[in-house]
Amino acid sequence: MALELVTIPCRTDNYAYLVHDADSGQTAVIDVPDAAPILAELRARGWELSDILITHHHDDHISGVQTLREATGAMVLGAAADAHRLPPLDYALTETASFEIGAEKVRVIDVPGHTIGHIAFHFPLSGYAFTADSLMAGGCGRLFEGTPAQMWQSLQKLAALPPDTLICSGHEYTASNLRFAATLEPGNAALMLRIEEVATARAAGRPTVPVRLQTELDTNPFLRAGLPALKGAVGLPDADAATVFAEIRARKDRF
Repeated sequence: MALELVTIPCRTDNYAYLVHDADSGQTAVIDVPDAAPILAELRARGWELSDILITHHHDDHISGVQTLREATGAMVLGAAADAHRLPPLDYALTETASFEIGAEKVRVIDVPGHTIGHIAFHFPLSGYAFTADSLMAGGCGRLFEGTPAQMWQSLQKLAALPPDTLICSGHEYTASNLRFAATLEPGNAALMLRIEEVATARAAGRPTVPVRLQTELDTNPFLRAGLPALKGAVGLPDADAATVFAEIRARKDRF
């Protein structure tokens, strides 16, 4: 049985996520932009937090960690490579590591690009991938530290997950990401439909995440850089996918 998943809006456009195992009572949060909304959700559901999972060191993903740790006694897990700039870790993780939430074994995936030490968490039985600012809904994170080649390789790892995986990313950037995507593939019918669906969801105040990986494969230009349509759209019909990805990322930075 899949772990229960709760999406929690934080700050102006961040998301945190709770995953809860009903049998054991174990509950984890992925990223802590702000402790208050997470504590409120835990109280409302009567859940006790056991684990805090950190994807990367940016303040809008960790600023509430210490408050949440002190309030709940939860263990903190994050990347060993980023331990020097994360809150103190109870468990420092590498890509070879795995751990359990309830009865589910969680896989750690190195996804450098947005930052060098960025990691993602894959819950294969539940079908969840917590990708924060690596693979984002309709886009990918800006390359603050890594190279385009690193980010392309990271995205390929995530693209190889089962297509029905729910991608749980860290921000409500979907509408603007898809507006950019439409400049590259205006004839992509799946993309045009998704733009309409996202507009409807946002008008109703609903989050546009999580989203199925298959939807990303059909509409996210950063996952589609190896396709002839995208190569042609950026005027690089004979280039390799990593080069096309770099051009798409540069255009998004100027968008």
